[in-house]
Amino acid sequence: MNALIVGKNGQVAWELQQTCPEHITAKAFGRDDIDITDLANVEEVLSTFKPEVIINASAYTAVDKAESDKENAFLINATAVEYLAKAAKQHGIRLIHISTDFVFDGSKNTPYTVNDTPNPINVYGASKLAGEQAIAMYCSENSAIVRTSWVYSSHGNNFVKTMLRLMAEKDELNVVSDQIGCPTNAKGLAQFLWQLAEQESLEPLYHYSDLGVASWYDFAVAIQEIAYDAGKLTTKIPVKPITSAQYPTPAKRPVFSLMKHGESSEQSHWVTSLAQVMEHL
Repeated sequence: MNALIVGKNGQVAWELQQTCPEHITAKAFGRDDIDITDLANVEEVLSTFKPEVIINASAYTAVDKAESDKENAFLINATAVEYLAKAAKQHGIRLIHISTDFVFDGSKNTPYTVNDTPNPINVYGASKLAGEQAIAMYCSENSAIVRTSWVYSSHGNNFVKTMLRLMAEKDELNVVSDQIGCPTNAKGLAQFLWQLAEQESLEPLYHYSDLGVASWYDFAVAIQEIAYDAGKLTTKIPVKPITSAQYPTPAKRPVFSLMKHGESSEQSHWVTSLAQVMEHL
């Protein structure tokens, strides 16, 4: 099987390359290899490489910047996804696309299911929802959308690495404690995506994160504890919980975005996953 990974430089794409099954030939394409904002270029690349599956791991993920850069957010997260969906349909290629918990408004207090109605409250979430809708419109028969949350890995830039840097530099940290969701190790997500690539039939929507529940404050506290025990930090600093109101950002975040998983995936608890990733940092 030939697989085309779109978004070569991201942490999920990196983990997809590390976890690719031996019997699959995977190529990761970045901006220099494919222009997903150009339908003709997408068609040309697919005609040349002839993949049986496309995994779209590219995205505009700068949540706050998207508020003032709406055009580019929608170009990458919606228009480009539409082009991938149209081309995949045209060539009979399976399309697996990564989306986000931020398509929800956070007004629930029980985990979101795939049947819950999205209602994004920021530009990033709205652009990702538009991408989902494009797939449903143009490539519904042989595609899957995988919503995930709070992704991190040993590769690339993410919350874990930011916290470790700040904990080494600062005397104390304030971290938001009233936004609830779940961290996700990109390696486990990548393995799930490969599972879907080979599955005989697909559901249109999946939710995937690690197990458990956390606030960003909980996540930060665990990062420090595990890093200190593993010798990645030489000292501990006070980590203090604050409210979202005390840390205003351009983009509003859902206060609750925990997702209910299906039965087809095998996740670890997020603390277990965090400890495993910490070993590789």
